[in-house]
Amino acid sequence: MATVTRENIGLLNDKITVKVSQEDYLPNFEKAVKHFSKTANIPGFRKGQVPAGMIKKMSGQALFADEILKTVEKELMGYLQQEKLEIFAQPLPLDAEAKNFNYAVPEAYDFNFEIGLKPAFDASQLLNKTTLTRYNVKVTDEIVAQEIERLQLKGGKMSEPETVTSEDNVLTIEFLESDAKGNVAEGAEKKENSMLVKYFSKDVQDKLQGKKAGDTLTIQLGKAFDKERIEFVQKDLGLANDKDAEKKYFQLTITKVGLIEKRELNEEFFKEVYPGQDITTEEAFKDKLKEEIGKYWKQEATNHLHNELFETLVHETPIELPKDFLKRWLQKGGEKPKTAEEAEHEYPNFDHQLRWTLISDKLIRDNSLEVSFEELKESARAKIMGYYGIGGEQAEWLDSYLDRLLQDEKYVDQTYREMITQKLFDWAETKVNVKEEEISAEEFVKLPHKHHHHEH
Repeated sequence: MATVTRENIGLLNDKITVKVSQEDYLPNFEKAVKHFSKTANIPGFRKGQVPAGMIKKMSGQALFADEILKTVEKELMGYLQQEKLEIFAQPLPLDAEAKNFNYAVPEAYDFNFEIGLKPAFDASQLLNKTTLTRYNVKVTDEIVAQEIERLQLKGGKMSEPETVTSEDNVLTIEFLESDAKGNVAEGAEKKENSMLVKYFSKDVQDKLQGKKAGDTLTIQLGKAFDKERIEFVQKDLGLANDKDAEKKYFQLTITKVGLIEKRELNEEFFKEVYPGQDITTEEAFKDKLKEEIGKYWKQEATNHLHNELFETLVHETPIELPKDFLKRWLQKGGEKPKTAEEAEHEYPNFDHQLRWTLISDKLIRDNSLEVSFEELKESARAKIMGYYGIGGEQAEWLDSYLDRLLQDEKYVDQTYREMITQKLFDWAETKVNVKEEEISAEEFVKLPHKHHHHEH
């Protein structure tokens, strides 16, 4: 009679021993031999007439091992179910050496496995004790004005004046590394870039006035651009990681002077930005822009809050994990084996993901959160309509397109996961204390971001 015993060998880490004796597997071995002799094709014997002794000689070892392992697996799985053990992944075999199975001398065999047990924990208590901030960005007239200017330039026409006359001129420039006097360094690589005059420091802007295509100028990188701009310029010039880049000199050659003529704020322009919205006055245009920018920041505020919720849950829910077992599982349990170093390296990320999976699954289960197929379909429909910019008029093709999409398991699974995660965060948000705080867009962008974002 097979026996299964279990002993604790570490934090949430148990060893399970399955002992099988002859009577557990021999009847099945004989059955397998009989079945094989019925179906085997061996030259010189009629099908189904191969003697059992012959089968055993040829394939006995393999059939014998197979039946023992099948018996062990059945016992192990039966035990896990009967004991209702919640384990991570699958049991890992502990025996390093392979057993010497010999069908001629059947014996009792022991098989050892280790399992990692899922911890019990409470995440909802933590939420009740947590206070988070929802940052509401104030949409100022200045933000709206900047956005209008951006749209006017984006839709504007480029003209090519003779000379540089204003900070709004667009210059196409060749950069060549040089010395302070503008003598080009040997083997210097030519880098081309286009930028607005106003990106340069005040001093360089003055020098650029009146210049035309073909003119040159020598600059020192760190002095030619303000702090905010220098990073972008260094990146463009391929000097992102160069500590001394700011000290370098460059000879600039202007190859083209351009000027974008801003679009006029008229009905034609408003219709281009918001088709089908019937916006005729500058006032209405500003209101619409303000509303859209407001929506954007509201969504950003929610994302920020949900990110904080995610971090709080993952880092502050007291969960003990069987780390050593999980590292061994990372080594042996995947498609291809990994070294101890690889597993060690991957573990922190894996640990983070695992905690989130455990916490989110439990909260979804405990609070009966669900997404119905109808909701999923509606969300998919709204997404497609938004993506293709379809209004209320129901497009015929939409239904058949939607039906096809909803037969794609991967799409349905991904959409479901996004929606249930969203529901989980919306639910969690009602459990924590949320304080509202008004903030400027600049301050919002500078808010410290925790290092991970939740995996949608």
